[in-house]
Amino acid sequence: MAEIVLVHGAWSDGSAWLDVIPALHRQGHRVRAAHLPMTSLADDIAEVRREVTTFSGPVMLAAHSYGGAVISGAAKDNPQVSALTYFAAYVPDEGETVPSMNALFPGAPGKDVVMSHENGWSSLDPDRFHYALAADVASDRAAALAAVQRRARAECFLAPAGPGAWRDLPTGYAVSTEDRILNPDLQRWFAERAGADCVELSASHYSLLSQPEAVATMIDKIAARSE
Repeated sequence: MAEIVLVHGAWSDGSAWLDVIPALHRQGHRVRAAHLPMTSLADDIAEVRREVTTFSGPVMLAAHSYGGAVISGAAKDNPQVSALTYFAAYVPDEGETVPSMNALFPGAPGKDVVMSHENGWSSLDPDRFHYALAADVASDRAAALAAVQRRARAECFLAPAGPGAWRDLPTGYAVSTEDRILNPDLQRWFAERAGADCVELSASHYSLLSQPEAVATMIDKIAARSE
């Protein structure tokens, strides 16, 4: 049994993990899903650190998409964090930003889904959401997800990352091979650089929704490595 904090990606919230959580419960794990403020990378890291302290023992962190940058920072110099698992997620090294990481490989076909707004906020084009992020999810559910998305500030993506805790902890990575927003080759590069235990899922960016059992299995596997 592990204690696990789940971290969502940008423009989302903790409900992105709702299909994964029951599978983790069946495996015997205790779980909390963070809700990031999406106001800055530092604020999001601080929120995950607070969630970790709700447990008394070792905690594993699992993240989707932008949440990978968050857990990489939240786990650094945090003796309570025991392992990390990434799902179609960014795994930054010190000084890297989301744009600088994206520039390492050609952009995926859905990259133009992001819409910029005034005062540094952004959201996702609801008409492109299904194609870009969740092509293997039922269209009505993808439309609902697009409708409830949250806005995010540019400070989340433009702030340079600090040293990544993935260098020091058991790490897993699940590549989404059909991802249209985060290049699968960039995902493979992240996994290789981190020395991660890697699996490939034939899934869109939202493997959490289309393959929740496989996601839970990967988390359970890395949790066992950290015991």
